[in-house]
Amino acid sequence: MLIPSYQVLDRLRLPHGLYIASPSEHYSYVWLRDSIYMSWPYLNKPGTEYERAYARMLDLFRSLEWKLDILCREKPVWEWEYVHARYTADDVAEIHDQDWGHVQHDMTGALLFGIGAGLDVGKRMLRDRKDSEIVQKLIRYLDNVEYWNDPDNGMWEEGRAVHASSVGACVAGLRKLQPHLEVPDSLIQAGLRTVLRLFPQESEDRPVDLAQLSLIYPYRLLDGLLAETIVARVEHSLLRERGVIRYAGDSYYSTLEAEHGRNQPLSFYYRTEAEWTFGLPWLALCHLTLGNRERAAEYIRRAEEVMLEPGVWPELYYSKTSRPNPNTPLGWSSAMYILAKEAYLASMNKES
Repeated sequence: MLIPSYQVLDRLRLPHGLYIASPSEHYSYVWLRDSIYMSWPYLNKPGTEYERAYARMLDLFRSLEWKLDILCREKPVWEWEYVHARYTADDVAEIHDQDWGHVQHDMTGALLFGIGAGLDVGKRMLRDRKDSEIVQKLIRYLDNVEYWNDPDNGMWEEGRAVHASSVGACVAGLRKLQPHLEVPDSLIQAGLRTVLRLFPQESEDRPVDLAQLSLIYPYRLLDGLLAETIVARVEHSLLRERGVIRYAGDSYYSTLEAEHGRNQPLSFYYRTEAEWTFGLPWLALCHLTLGNRERAAEYIRRAEEVMLEPGVWPELYYSKTSRPNPNTPLGWSSAMYILAKEAYLASMNKES
C-alpha cells in the first residue's frame, strides 16, 4: 500500500513544492500544516521533496518579512494580523476575502520543528543568511505573542483557547532549533509549564482531543506514563470503527450538521461526530513510539481496511457509516499511513 500512498502525495504536490490538502472543491488550498505533515515521509529519503516544501514556505515568509517585523515588536489584536495558516494554491498568497481562524500557533511550531528535523539529518534547510533571519523572526514572533498563554484556534481552526497541542508544537519546534539558532531556555520552559498545567486535558474546556496525539508523535514531548495516559484517553473517548473523532461534540460533518448547523451545544452532537481516518495511523505511530508494536500493527490493519482504494483515504467517514465525505483523497491521511507503515516495517527489520 505504500506505493499508491506516495502516488497520492505526488498528485497533490504543486510545482512549487507545497501541497493542496485535497483536490475537493473546498480543500484545494495550501494549508501549511497539511504541507508539513505531508512532507514528513520524505525526511529520510534521498530526494529533494522535503527541502522544496520548506524552501517555498521560507520564500513565503521572506515575502512577508515586513509583517513579521511588525509581529516581532507589536502584539496582534485582530485574527487576520497573525501569521496565516492557509494560502492560495497557485501563488501561495494570503486569502483576505474569507473569515478564518488564523491564530494557529501549532502551525508555526510544526514549521520550526520540520526545519530543525531536516537540519538534524543533514538536509539543506537554510539556504542563506536571509533564511536564518526569517526563522529567527518566527521564533521572536512566538515570544512576542506569548504563545504559551495566547489563545489560538488550534489544529482544528475553531474557537480560541490555550491548546496543549499548540503550545506543545511550539515547544518542540523551539527545542529542535535551539542547537542552530538563538532560542532562550525561558521561552521553552514557559511552554512546558503550560502543557503540564493543562495535562491531561487539551484545554480548560476540552478534556480530550485527537490533536493531543501530536505531543507523542511527532513531537515526543510526552513519554512514559504521561504519554500512555493521553493515548488511553483518546482510545477510550474518541476511537470509533473507521477513525477517531476529533473531540466529543464535534459538529464538523456531524450527521446532524446539515439540518441543524454547527451552533448547537456540544452535547447536541454527541454520538454523531465524524470519524477521521488519519487518527488510526496516528495511534499506530504513538504506540510504536511507546514500544507497543502489536497495538501499532492493529491500527495499521484498521487503517488499511477503511481505504477507498489503495493509498486513498477520505478525510473522514460520517458517524457509524461507510459513507466518506467529499474531501478525498486527503493527503494528510496518506502521509500518516506512510509514516506508520514504514516505522512499523523498520521496527520489524531491526528486530530480525
